[in-house]
Amino acid sequence: MKYTPRLKTKYNDEIKLALKEKFAYSSIMQTPKLQKICLNQGVGAGVSDKKLIDSAVQEMTMIAGQKAVATYSKKDISNFKLRKGMPIGSKVTLRGEIMYEFLDRLIAASIPRIRDFRGISGKFDGRGNFTMGIKEQLIFPEINIDKVDKISGMDLTFVTTAKTDEEGMALLKEFGFPFKKK
Repeated sequence: MKYTPRLKTKYNDEIKLALKEKFAYSSIMQTPKLQKICLNQGVGAGVSDKKLIDSAVQEMTMIAGQKAVATYSKKDISNFKLRKGMPIGSKVTLRGEIMYEFLDRLIAASIPRIRDFRGISGKFDGRGNFTMGIKEQLIFPEINIDKVDKISGMDLTFVTTAKTDEEGMALLKEFGFPFKKK
């Protein structure tokens, strides 16, 4: 028997039907779905200390459950003592089963650990994609607080097939995102 993530099953059984009814789609295939989740972390101090980049990649790999890669600068910026090709951050893109597993852990375990949490406020880009920032990587249970070199934040981008921000927000609310009340 093959394992299917809980949120993938919920999407197929409940969320598709709820969105079809809410937006009156003619076909269930028109309902928006989550395509990928991109995690991105910039490490500005990585220019002077290469160990910070290595630890950022290692932490991102533990958080995502998939191997992260270092990102490199594209051009020289003398004010930041930055040369082309220097490592400046880490990133990972999640799709499929791993994406649903990460989303489940994020909603159920990580978001409730945010200090002074009053709901998620983030930006929709006008095409149904959502980006949120996290101030510290310590909210993820996979990170051991004692082994953290430097507390740093990251950006999470949820790419959907939604055509509008309203459809994208409805999709993420159905998954269980605790958005701020307006």
